[in-house]
Amino acid sequence: MTLEEFLAEWRNDSPTLLVHTSGSTGTPKPILVDKQRMQVSARMTCGFLGLKPGDSALLCLPLDYIAGKMMVVRALCCDLQLVCVEPGGHPLASDDMPPLSFAAMVPLQVYNSLQVPQECLRLRSIGNLIIGGGAVDESLASQLRSFPHAVWSTYGMTETLSHIALRRLSGPQASEWYVPFEGVSLSLTPDQCLVVDAPAVCDRPLVTNDVAMLRPDGSFRILGRIDNVICSGGVKIQAEQVEALLMPRLPGVGICVTSIPDVRLGEALTLLVAGADATSLTALCRQQLPRYWQPRHILPVASLPLTPTGKIARAEARRMALQLFSEAGEK
Repeated sequence: MTLEEFLAEWRNDSPTLLVHTSGSTGTPKPILVDKQRMQVSARMTCGFLGLKPGDSALLCLPLDYIAGKMMVVRALCCDLQLVCVEPGGHPLASDDMPPLSFAAMVPLQVYNSLQVPQECLRLRSIGNLIIGGGAVDESLASQLRSFPHAVWSTYGMTETLSHIALRRLSGPQASEWYVPFEGVSLSLTPDQCLVVDAPAVCDRPLVTNDVAMLRPDGSFRILGRIDNVICSGGVKIQAEQVEALLMPRLPGVGICVTSIPDVRLGEALTLLVAGADATSLTALCRQQLPRYWQPRHILPVASLPLTPTGKIARAEARRMALQLFSEAGEK
């Protein structure tokens, strides 16, 4: 979708518009969202970040998804100057890039920008940088801690019209705990999944698939998704927690923890890896992971399956692991 197409849809007589979920755990699905609630969400973000009319905002995300759409809505509602670049892995590559008050990126864009000195300088100069669309791992977070301006990780989903909470990644306020916006109430299900009640942007409480820890002051940590819990030999293993232990020690390597069916264990923890050999990974896993978290299979891949927004496509990763394991058994 082009900016002109989105603006035409935004300005038509319909009170709603169509968006698609990211598809990180399956097939993307279309949902209708309320334009008035999108405006409320936009003002919540701009107010939290202290943005003011005339501030510049970078649009470098696809307009097919809520994150890109919301950047435009924030610019419209809060009189921001929108700076548009083609969505891609290096949004700060242009030498004509003006100073930026505000930008929203996915982790891959931030990682790529850090690798190029001139892009890194531009990244460090952004007044408020929010990062969403995927988890910010510890390796990336450590590189952002020294940034002179505010860098935030966002929490939210399409149904909440982008994010409803932020956690600081830069400076002395850096934290693993998300702080919800005013008016957002949180609770946990018996399975410890987060329940979001944000009446200003969502017409009903939303039971998420995110396993969380919740503190009395309302701040919370995300441990992983309930559908990414692998039950292997009676032990429940959160895929994201295994990845978090390995990723800081594997710069430049792509990994994904998934599973394949196993007659004895029920599920066998399986590691997909792009950019490293199985032998070195086996030694690292023995050093870094508890005994019952050791991968039963380590499968090299050319690249990890990703959604259009840069998240690991978990359902596709499981299918890939099963296919690779089956092919290896036939040889």
